[in-house]
Order: sequence, then C-alpha cells, then structure tokens
Amino acid sequence: MTLSFVALGLDHRHIYGMTENMQRIGARCLGFWTDGTPQPLEGYVKRFPDLHRFATLDEALGAGADLALVSAIPADRAALSIRAMQTGHDVMTDKPGCTTLAQLAQIKAAVAETGRIWSINFSERFEVPCVTLADQLVQEGAIGRVVHTTGLGPHRLNRDTRPDWFFQRERYGGVLSDIASHQIDQFLHFTGSDSATVTMAHVANHANPNDPGLQDFGEVSLRSDHASGYIRVDWYTPDALPNWGDGRLTLLGTEGYIELRKYVDVGGRAGTDSLILANGSRCETIDACEAGLPYFERLAHDIAHRTETAMTQAHCFTVMDLALQAQQMAEEGSA
Repeated sequence: MTLSFVALGLDHRHIYGMTENMQRIGARCLGFWTDGTPQPLEGYVKRFPDLHRFATLDEALGAGADLALVSAIPADRAALSIRAMQTGHDVMTDKPGCTTLAQLAQIKAAVAETGRIWSINFSERFEVPCVTLADQLVQEGAIGRVVHTTGLGPHRLNRDTRPDWFFQRERYGGVLSDIASHQIDQFLHFTGSDSATVTMAHVANHANPNDPGLQDFGEVSLRSDHASGYIRVDWYTPDALPNWGDGRLTLLGTEGYIELRKYVDVGGRAGTDSLILANGSRCETIDACEAGLPYFERLAHDIAHRTETAMTQAHCFTVMDLALQAQQMAEEGSA
C-alpha cells in the first residue's frame, strides 16, 4: 500500500525538503493546508504545482493520510502535531518540535494515548549524505569509540525575508531549542548516549540590538556517562559565503576522528558533503554526496510496521528535552 501524507503549515522552508524527500521514496502527497500566506508558500506552490490546497485544517486531517508533515510557526507545532495524532496520523515535524517543556509533556501524553509516531526531521543529520557515511564509518569502528562531538551551526540571517515571528522569542522558541536541537541530536546519536546533562548553556544578542527578541548566538556543553560535546550556533554567516552556513561536525574517537564539512568546504573541495577521515591507516577527504538519505524510507517502514528504525521515540523526546533545558538554563543565567 502506498504511504500517503499531508503537509500542515508552511511557515518554514524546511517543508520543501520534507515533502520532496517523502515523494522521492514513493509516498503520495494528498495536499497541503496552511494558515494565510506565509513567505514559503509561493516557493512551495512552484515546486509542487499539482498539489491540492485544503481550505481548512479539518479538511486536511479528514483526507485519510497516514502521515502529517508539520512546519508551522515553532510555537504552534505541538498543538498541530497533537491534533494530527488524535486524528490517526503519524507525524514528521520540523525542528524544533515544540518550544516549551509543557508542550513536550503534552506531546508525550498524546503519543502514549494514541500510539502514533512523533518524529522530528533533524535535517542536519537526515538530509545530509556525509552524515550517512559518517554513521556507517562509526558503526564499522573506523575511529574507535566516539567520546566527543563538536557541532557548529552558523546560519544566514536573511533579514529581508524573515517574518515577524522570527524575531519574537515566544514564537520561535529561542536559538538553542531551535538550531541547537540539531547538534544535540547528533551528539546523542554518534556517542550512543541515551541521556546527557547540560553542563553549560549561553545565549546572547551581540549584533542585532534593534531586535531584542532575537538570540543571534548560542552555545551548549553536554556530558553523558561516557562522552562530552560542545555546540555553537549563530546567525552570523557572512555575505561572501556561497550558501546559508558553514555547518560542520567533528567526531572525536579513541582511534581517530571524522570531520564533516556539510554544506561548503572553504578553501577545499568544491561542492557539499566533504568527509575528512583520519585514523591509524587512512588520512583522506571523501566525497560523500552519494551516501544516501535513509531516514525517509526508514520512517515509511516504521509507519507500516510500527517499528523504530528511523529514530526511536525516546531519542526524539530526549533531544527536545535537552534543548529546552539548555534554553531555560541559558536564559536564567543571563537574567
């Protein structure tokens, strides 16, 4: 049976990749619903001109889809995800999946009540082929046991295209719960940690004083019982960089290291998805563009068979719990 899905909320451009990647594995989009005319709507219609636009949320939820893709304003994602689960849908939501610990508790209750899947598309892992290859190498023992990760998530501000909610702390959720959730996901995944402690968290607005609600810089340190990690995120991508951000991940193992230059390799190889591997027998840069994106096919399998091959539900909850704890710690520390 062909998997079917609907797209709910088009407030963030990540809905493009979510829709495209589900279609790529053969899933059928029954249409989309969004409130008003958010900025990504025009681009979405251009990319997917044949999709039906539902007039109401109730109509979209009543279309009989198996899966709901959610990319509404971050503060609204929890309620929309819960509504979708209560109407029989599994959910793939954009990050952050929620913006408060109270919302996370409500989502956990809805998952327990409905038995549905609530999955966050951590695109900096699930939509990046070099991360797929790094995962394979780590599983093969290429760098021994991963004991530390350094995740860097710089982003371009693109002020002129940002909606009002982007600058409102209560609507976007804070820089750590938003962007840093990517790097927290990668720390837990690559170190094989089921849980962690936030040992340091800091947020600031260094460069945008006229937008007091914007946090344009953030950092987090994590520690599990066998690994540690550092995360830095910001909105400072310079104009000359050819893309939205020089996102990098370094995995330090007991027998080597892997560095991922995900989106650009300044002064190095052209293109994206450069993987640098150094261990006892290899020291090389690998073009990982063809490594694949297995998350989407695995999620479809999980929906059909009620398994957890794409990401465990516990992992998804733990990532958001840590991101929200870090956000709270950082803001309490700066008060």
